[in-house]
Amino acid sequence: MSISRLSMTSCLAAAGLMLATAAGAQVPSERNMPLGLAQEIAQATVAACAAKNFNVTATVVDRAGLVRAMLRADRAGPHTIDASRAKAYTAASARNATGAMAEAAERNPAARHLASIQGFLLLGGGVPVKVGDEVIGAVGVGGAPGGHIDEECANAGIEAVKARLR
Repeated sequence: MSISRLSMTSCLAAAGLMLATAAGAQVPSERNMPLGLAQEIAQATVAACAAKNFNVTATVVDRAGLVRAMLRADRAGPHTIDASRAKAYTAASARNATGAMAEAAERNPAARHLASIQGFLLLGGGVPVKVGDEVIGAVGVGGAPGGHIDEECANAGIEAVKARLR
């Protein structure tokens, strides 16, 4: 490589670095749901509902709403698979518990349109999983006789791994 070509390459690299620095460009870091943790949450969630004699499906998704783990209890209905996945997706996307979202939609006419978003399910049973204030995923539960019970089981699953959410 010639001196002039080397100098030009160095100048371009330096200019690019200055522009990136001047623009404050930084690569953001994000925490996400690891597979092992997702499996533990799903297992603890199904176990919490089983202790109450409810056969459910628990789905754990990452921060983007993509499935990381799903566990369907013996005798859980086939509809519980889609319901749990949709609740988890909704909680991860909205960064809020689906029970609270359902209540808000009942009180606020503008919020009722949330149910029109493809993949959203505004029924209790979806809970975001957080590390501090950062949502890393969510767990959704389907199959108990009420969204409030689904949500209790989801919270129990998260509670079981709480010490690892740091």
